[in-house]
Amino acid sequence: MLGRVSEALSECTTLLELLQFRALGKPENPTYRFLLDGEREAVQMTNAELYERARAIAAELQNCNARGERVVLLYPPGLEFIAGFFGCLCAGVVAVPVYPPDPLRLDRTLPRLVGIIEDAQPIVALTTSGILSTLDILIELAPQLSALRWLATDAIPRDRAQEWRDPGLTPDMLAFLQYTSGSTGTPKGVMVAHQNLLHNLRLIQLSFGMVPESRVVIWLPPYHDMGLIGGILEPLYSWSTVTLMSPVDFLKRPVRWLQAISDVRGTTSGGPNFAYDMCARKITAEQRAGIDLRCWEVAFNGAEVIRHETLKRFTEAFAECGFRQEAFFPCYGLAEATLFTSGGTKSEPLRLRGLDPAAAATAADAETATVLVGCGRTLPDQRILIVDPETQLACASGQVGEIWVSGPSVAQGYWRRPQETAATFHAALRHTADGPFLRTGDLGFLTNGELFVTGRLKDLIIIRGLNHYPQDIERTVEGSHPVLRPGGAAAFGIELDGQEGLVVIAEAKRDWQGDDAGAVIGAVRRAVVEAHDLQACAISLIPAGSLPKTSSGKTQRHACRSKFLTGALEAVAEWRAPRAPETESAGAARDVVAGERASRPTPTAEAIEAWLVARVAVRLGIDSRDLDVRQPFAVFGLDSKEAVSLAADLEDWLGCPQPAVLVYEYPTIESLSRHLAMEASVLWTTTSVTLAHAEDGS
Repeated sequence: MLGRVSEALSECTTLLELLQFRALGKPENPTYRFLLDGEREAVQMTNAELYERARAIAAELQNCNARGERVVLLYPPGLEFIAGFFGCLCAGVVAVPVYPPDPLRLDRTLPRLVGIIEDAQPIVALTTSGILSTLDILIELAPQLSALRWLATDAIPRDRAQEWRDPGLTPDMLAFLQYTSGSTGTPKGVMVAHQNLLHNLRLIQLSFGMVPESRVVIWLPPYHDMGLIGGILEPLYSWSTVTLMSPVDFLKRPVRWLQAISDVRGTTSGGPNFAYDMCARKITAEQRAGIDLRCWEVAFNGAEVIRHETLKRFTEAFAECGFRQEAFFPCYGLAEATLFTSGGTKSEPLRLRGLDPAAAATAADAETATVLVGCGRTLPDQRILIVDPETQLACASGQVGEIWVSGPSVAQGYWRRPQETAATFHAALRHTADGPFLRTGDLGFLTNGELFVTGRLKDLIIIRGLNHYPQDIERTVEGSHPVLRPGGAAAFGIELDGQEGLVVIAEAKRDWQGDDAGAVIGAVRRAVVEAHDLQACAISLIPAGSLPKTSSGKTQRHACRSKFLTGALEAVAEWRAPRAPETESAGAARDVVAGERASRPTPTAEAIEAWLVARVAVRLGIDSRDLDVRQPFAVFGLDSKEAVSLAADLEDWLGCPQPAVLVYEYPTIESLSRHLAMEASVLWTTTSVTLAHAEDGS
């Protein structure tokens, strides 16, 4: 049976044919299931329902004469996004998935949407009725959005599917534009064709050992390659099922991810390295007691540097839950190669190797080299070469160079960027003209066929699986305070507690005497959070003219990084974030809090305010006396990850659910304390009345 299915799959040349094949072959199979609360409240959609919803949406798009045009998708994570995406495919339009702008943080989230729309030039926006209700506000802030035709797909009647017309797709037609995370000023859309996707989905199926009995669990955002292709398209391709949840629900309580795997007996799941690190640090012994991970066969890890310390820590933490180290599946890929570039086969042991400092491409690589984790081997129909980026000659085995890739999974290039497409996607080896190859910008080496990634040729910072361009951060830093010099900042990443951390170095003007350094550093932290949703782990203010630069005036970020790591910077002032608390101490604190909650009366606004001041001060590594309760949280450098985590801490302390966006709805400690005190009072009164009635037997 499986052989016949694989043979039929090989005849599918577009994603539309794949959807039709699944809808006809297993119409009642609920491929997609979404956890509304991140836990057990779920909705699902069968293949037949998806095909009908997609055709109804496609009919509406065809009525807009959108064939061949770009259509932007603005949805929260959920089943409606999936219907909208396949609706685009059924209509023969190019989907452009984008994070919907956060109405509570429009100043930061709206510019990225506007930048993508200006680049992609879509004519239609698909969304939900809820987001559509905020359109007037969005257009007032970004008039460019008024040029689009807006459609709420949840309001399109299903019987519109009868009006759908087959668009006559071909394998080389574009399926969607994948806008890489990072820069808001110069977004680049990777052009992914149907043939690229089907080839990559086949590679994933073979390497992961995906079969109809596989059960996938995914919390990853559907707007990026790993969440969309690995989490949504691959289960449909392999005829398996997937349980999805919102990334916010995972960030708020990482235990939800592992609990979902345990509940549905998930066989395949994963994410970037930081997700495993969060679980190992934040999931308590009490929470682990209810989790069974013996079912987990493929725990893929990709999208950022894979840290051996993280894998070891996670294995040790969850061995009691039945997790096996052999389940780890390190892999390597990038959006420009659709998704998946190298990997092994499931249940293989980890391949580890130390980097010889003499073989390192940069001094910074040699300084930070520890144990490298192998990312698998070249996949069928693909080629991976290690090339000297200067000479463009192939490197010897074990020698570090730039990773070059070729094969059917490599995308078509960057949308409307012919020069950048030629430079990145059409590389060739010198003298032999062997090519074309995709230049990944990543550094690594091959030994015995195994790929080891060592660093980056390009100055890219990857934090929590998202790309951030240092020049964007540096521009933000330079404008954050009058004391700082234009063109005098450097931003780079370092390894910190098993994950990537952001370091900022900034030159002060010559007449600055170092007074009020705390205010300057605070301004830098606030600006970086507001513009990039990042917390810096260290900020150094240095004298004018001391930032390492080339003779032509370009910032030498690797030299800055090396000086920072070796303590060679002559800093006028410096701030460093505290280390993240370990699981045991965090769990003990929660136990104490639970005991306090059981014995105390309803907390007052003053008590909540004092708790918030202490908690925020510890989280962000600042003196509690420096916290002004009337100032927005962003002033103190609280990014979205910490804001979501703070909401979870409040749940534990107050004993009642809190929305993940709580900190954005009440953006100061003072306003949040008053709101929570009022909520707690209502809850306490309601509970007391209920208990009194119960005791009276009424």
